[in-house]
Parts: sequence; C-alpha cells; structure tokens
Amino acid sequence: MAGTAAGVQVVWFRRDLRPADHAPLTVAAEAARAAGAGLLPLYVFDPDLWRRTDLAGRHWAFLREALVDLRRDLAALGQPLVLRTGPAVQVLAALHRSHGIAGLWAHADDGTPRTRDRDAAVAAWAAGEGIPWRVTTPGPAARAPLPVPDALPPVAGIEPGAIPETIDRVMGDRVPGWLPDTCPGRPAGGRRAGLAATTRFLERRLPRYLRDQAIPAVAGEAVSRLGPHLAWGTLSAGEVRAAAARRRDELRDLPEAITGGRPRALEVFGERLNLRAAALADPPADLPDGAAPLPDAGPLFEAWSRGETGWPIIDAAMKALARDGWLPFTLRALVIQVAVLHLELDPVGTGMVLARGLVDYEPAVHWRRLRDQTTGQPGGGMPRPGSPVRFSERHDPDGRFIRTHLPALARLPAAWLHAPWTAPAEVMAAAGITPGRDYPHPVADPAATLRAARLRLQITAVAAPADAATPPPPPRRGRRKPVDPRQLGFDF
Repeated sequence: MAGTAAGVQVVWFRRDLRPADHAPLTVAAEAARAAGAGLLPLYVFDPDLWRRTDLAGRHWAFLREALVDLRRDLAALGQPLVLRTGPAVQVLAALHRSHGIAGLWAHADDGTPRTRDRDAAVAAWAAGEGIPWRVTTPGPAARAPLPVPDALPPVAGIEPGAIPETIDRVMGDRVPGWLPDTCPGRPAGGRRAGLAATTRFLERRLPRYLRDQAIPAVAGEAVSRLGPHLAWGTLSAGEVRAAAARRRDELRDLPEAITGGRPRALEVFGERLNLRAAALADPPADLPDGAAPLPDAGPLFEAWSRGETGWPIIDAAMKALARDGWLPFTLRALVIQVAVLHLELDPVGTGMVLARGLVDYEPAVHWRRLRDQTTGQPGGGMPRPGSPVRFSERHDPDGRFIRTHLPALARLPAAWLHAPWTAPAEVMAAAGITPGRDYPHPVADPAATLRAARLRLQITAVAAPADAATPPPPPRRGRRKPVDPRQLGFDF
C-alpha cells in the first residue's frame, strides 16, 4: 500500500490550519516523494486538552470550520486531513502500528504547560521508536510565504475520521458541569473566510483603520478582524504581511488625495504584526495551565464576568464579548483593569474569563498583555488605570455601543447614560428603568475605586527595589491619552 513500505511522513497540524506557508507540510511532502511513501496530515482532538479553563465551545466552533476547510484543501492535493480523538501519544502509536511512521513534523504549539507536557511525552515516545520529530518555529518576518505544495502523496487504507460537530457533546460526557457555549456573533472560521477578511480590510477598511479602531461602536467595522485567523493559523503572519506589502506597492505611486491615510494605516498594521511576532517568540515562562476551574470569587466576580456591575461601559463590553467573541483593544484593556485594579479581582480568574470569550485568544500574547496592564511592563512604568465613566463619555459619547448591548438603558438620555446612578429618579422613571430591577445598582463608586487603585499602585512603586525601574505614575492632568494598542491581544 502507498505510504507503508517506507513508512509515512506525518504532519501534525495544531494552530497552523492551512496548506500554504506551512514549512512542515512543504518539507514533509518532499521527503515523502523522495522515499516513495505517503504523507499523512493529522489533527489530534484530545479531550483532555479541552478541559482547560481558557478554552470554550466558541474556540472549537471556529476551529471546526477551519478543519473542514483544511480537509477540503488537502483532499484537492491528494490526501485529506485525518482526524483522530485521544491523547497524542496513543493516537501516534496506533498510526505507527498500522502504517509505520518514518517522520513526524509540526509547528510549535501555544506554549501552555499542558501542550508543553504533551509535546515532551510525544518527543520521548518518538525517540523510543526511533522516529525523527521535528518542530518548526516561525521564520523571519521578511521571509516570502511558502506556496502550497503541488501534491501530497496519498496514504492508502486510512479513514479520514469525523470532525465533531460540536465540542459540547464530547466534553459534556467528560467534564462535570461543562456548560454549552454559544457565540452568535463570532467570525466565521476557515481559510476562505480569512482570505476574504484580508481582502475586505486592505480594499475597504484602511481609510477607517486609524480613525475608528478605538471607538467601541464602530471598531469592528474598521479593523481587520484577522486576529482569530492568525491565532488558529488559517492564515500565516507572513501571508498577511505579504498581502499588505502588495497593497502598499499599489498605493505607492498614487497621489495623497487618493491614498489618504492608507499608507500610514498599513504601517501601523505592520507594526502590530511585528509586536505579535515578538510576543510569540518570547512567551511568559509562567503561563497558566488552565487546569484549575474558574475561581468561585463571589458575587463581585460574577457581576463583572456576566456584565452586571452597574457600570454601563463595562457591562456592555462583557455582553459584547459573550455575543461576538471579540472586543476592540481599548475595551480589552479597560475591562481587565477594572477587574484587577478597581475591583481587586483575581487576575488569573479574570484573565481566564477573557480567554474563554475571545476567539482570537493566543496564550503567549494574552497573558503577557494582561500582566502589562495590571502590574506593568518589565523595566517600564506601572499601569495607569483610568475612569470607566470618562472612558465611556469619550469613546461612546452618544451611547450607541451601550444601548446596543444594554437595551434596558436604551431610553436613558446620554447625559445620564454613562453613570445612571447619578440620574434623578424622574429621569429613570421616564426611561422606564427601575434601578435594581431593570438594571443593577453599581457594585461600587468608580471614582472611589479609581482613587484606591492609584494609591495601591503608588505604594507598590515606592516599595519596589531601586533597580526595579518602576517609577510611580505621574500626576494625571487633562484628557487621558489613548490606550496603548499593545493590549491583551492584537485585534489588528
């Protein structure tokens, strides 16, 4: 049978669900052809890995669509994607017994403790079996993307295996208390959706990119929304960077009256791709493993995570996250700073809530940015928490975002919308709102929590060793500067 005499080359797909710009696939296909053997593209669905607290059903729904696309694309090349369920070592051992594995190829995974432990177990197994196990890290940013291989030598006598429709049924049998996760507004998964989003951004959204990316009500229509496709690998950063470069070349000789702010938007977009690459290349050593359940931190944690704090911009953001699986970078920074610095909630627990909600969750990026926003950047200054009310007044002045996600406040005038606890009783009555019934009482006074947060940070900075290079934040005057875009993930 094809692929058995010399042993098959196995390409193990993880967060790289594409046929193009895929170094392991390219090299493995060449090795298989040279040996007259088959190439087996493999995805391992390991339910134990999906027990992680930082993953949810919305991630699987996006990933499943990517797997369907990938299977179709690889089938067109000669060998469809093979899916197997179980621990990776058991899956690979079974394939080795049935077909013989001559080589195992993969890209580096997300770097969490569980995936590191899994890879260590696979490496030990492969070494014991005498199977070369090659893990590829991302190449230089300037490298041209690799083309799709011309063909994949097929492996005879192997069933592709079904791709689970939903993870909820699978995990519900294994994890007590597993809750189904719906995300009606999440972006479509799959390579075709990613390519379409790239074209849409470069052809239509560039003029709005710098102007509207921080405005919650319209940011989703201004940014690229490529984050999930980069996080799960339906597109490579190299492909996206190359597409942006082609667009920049198209604009180079046009007059500024036509190009407008597009060249600068492309420059900023490229900077964010570079920032992401740097974060992935140097993941935090203390990434949470996601093994522990979300903390039972009491009513305050529940109010924040459910969007029931009584602070409208925070509640609207958490409702939007639940519905869409996405937030603009300004809101990502705001909701985590409110949770950790204002409300003094557990940073790992609140980070897990955001990780489960964000479809573009990448552990190395997410946890580094969370740390930067709550404890400060290494060698840099302390975080600078701001007022959620002032943020709301500045970035959602007419209340469009709040009204969209908090319909109970839809009739409240904008003058009172950002801090409804200050509205006179007659105003609330005229808007049809009974505080505590239609919309929660505030969990705290945000002005008081902000003062307390700043004081704690100042005490921490003063108590820090002299070589810690973490000076206390300077006095704040005037309007707040826009939030630094390097937050909790890159929504691009």
